[in-house]
Amino acid sequence: MNADTFNALAEPNRLHIVELLIRGPLTVGEVAARLQLRQPQTSKHLRVLSEAGLVAVEAVANRRICTLRAEPFQELDEWLGTYRGLWEDRFDRLDDYLQRLQRKGSDSTGSNPAEPETDPHPDPQDQ
Repeated sequence: MNADTFNALAEPNRLHIVELLIRGPLTVGEVAARLQLRQPQTSKHLRVLSEAGLVAVEAVANRRICTLRAEPFQELDEWLGTYRGLWEDRFDRLDDYLQRLQRKGSDSTGSNPAEPETDPHPDPQDQ
């Protein structure tokens, strides 16, 4: 994963620009107006996004049309996918644990459902 992507998206105005461009292409002036920024500020943010490869800026007559580039976001999604699997597994284990607690609480044995049970499959990363 390219660190330039994260650096570019870390600034709130640039993240807002990306969110605007998700809906479709906009001119620099339209971006500036929607974010209530001056055009030089907007151009500077767009330059950072463009240098990071996130935004393409095309000159059409005297206007600059800005569009998102799909490739960096696909790379970001693939990178996040590695973590998504990890978290889904952890949430599945949490769901199993909570269901066990609910079953215990509904038993008439009088056990205390608030007492944690030891996990038969501990995650070595948690230790």
